[in-house]
Amino acid sequence: MSLILVALFLALLAVGVPIAVCLGLSSAVVIVMQGLPVAVLSQRSLNALDSSPLLAVPLFILAANLLNATGVTTHLFDLVRMIFGRIRGAVAQVSVFVSLIFSGISGAALADIGALGAIQINQMKAQGYREEFAAGVTVAAATIGPIFPPSIPIIIYASVANVSAVKLLLAGIIPALLLTGLLMAQIAIIARVKGLPRDTVRAEPKAIARQAVISIPALLAPVLLIGGLMSGWFGPTEVAGVTVAYATLIGIVVYRSLTLRKMGAALRETVESTANILFVVATAALFAWVLTLDQVPMKVSGFLLGLSENPLVLLLIVNVFLLIVGMVLESIAAILIIAPIVAPALTAAGVDPLQLGIVFVLNLMIGLLTPPVGMSLYMITIITKMPINRVIAGVLPFFIPLLLSLLVVSAVPALSTWLPETLMN
Repeated sequence: MSLILVALFLALLAVGVPIAVCLGLSSAVVIVMQGLPVAVLSQRSLNALDSSPLLAVPLFILAANLLNATGVTTHLFDLVRMIFGRIRGAVAQVSVFVSLIFSGISGAALADIGALGAIQINQMKAQGYREEFAAGVTVAAATIGPIFPPSIPIIIYASVANVSAVKLLLAGIIPALLLTGLLMAQIAIIARVKGLPRDTVRAEPKAIARQAVISIPALLAPVLLIGGLMSGWFGPTEVAGVTVAYATLIGIVVYRSLTLRKMGAALRETVESTANILFVVATAALFAWVLTLDQVPMKVSGFLLGLSENPLVLLLIVNVFLLIVGMVLESIAAILIIAPIVAPALTAAGVDPLQLGIVFVLNLMIGLLTPPVGMSLYMITIITKMPINRVIAGVLPFFIPLLLSLLVVSAVPALSTWLPETLMN
């Protein structure tokens, strides 16, 4: 039955049916064919949504939308641009660093692109950067968001793989910093080789200090979030709620730019984004349950352990598999379908669950940059009105730091495990 399920899913996907419908419809057909009650469809789908960690998803989306509505992204970009000064390729470096800061607020790659993309690309184009390069920097930098806490994909992975969401969020901090450093190093190399322009903005110390004061409330948002997680005061859901309250407070009291109209728009966008994500969660859970009925997780586990008992070898095999999957499956759907199948086998082989979670998510975030289902690529084409082949050309050089960071995180478990084990034990 699992072969019929996968065949139906791929057939629907090939004709352009939305991913959530592909998952739900193929599962429904197989369930009916097996003679199971139709009520199973709603029961299993709703059970998947009855999860406390998933409550953090709409809250983090709302917090990012509220902060974006207050103009936080512009303040952050201006501050970091002043600090970086006149180094060659400075605006591109600023784009990566601002993505790191904003990732401590948004939790999703597409949210980062939506909030920062137009600003980053316009600033680089104004300095004389080629549009393809500007798009490539923006798309590559957006992969930091889902690795650095908060992270919607990490929260979803934790909920399906039975891993502590708090520990997994903390596990992403060092890999995200590594990825940021490698991206900035790549930009520095390209800047030297190709002679990227220097920034034309010259800021005096007083202007930097003034902009820093303006940006303090925005900079405190990720500090509040990560500090709450590290201290144990908040779980993922609680810290998401606190972040929403904080975003509302600074938008109304500090920046005084969060009007009722902007708040309504943020709420509407949050509902739309949450509905899309949770629809995929529900149907993917149904799909994974049907695979479980056919004992697919156990068969895959036996197959992988039969290939090798070396954790690193298995992790490299899964890396290749996930990079291919990321080309054709939306990241959240891939997590929900594949994590319950692959995670038990690798954990049994000795791969640390925290390391596996970060490697899993990082693989699929790289998948957002690869056609034919690279959502980050398509979002940038909408923002820039560029043909997708030009966007892909701009992204290609940044696969070097992305894949290198994936290889290092896969080979060195301590990058993912040291911080949560130190803080939580």
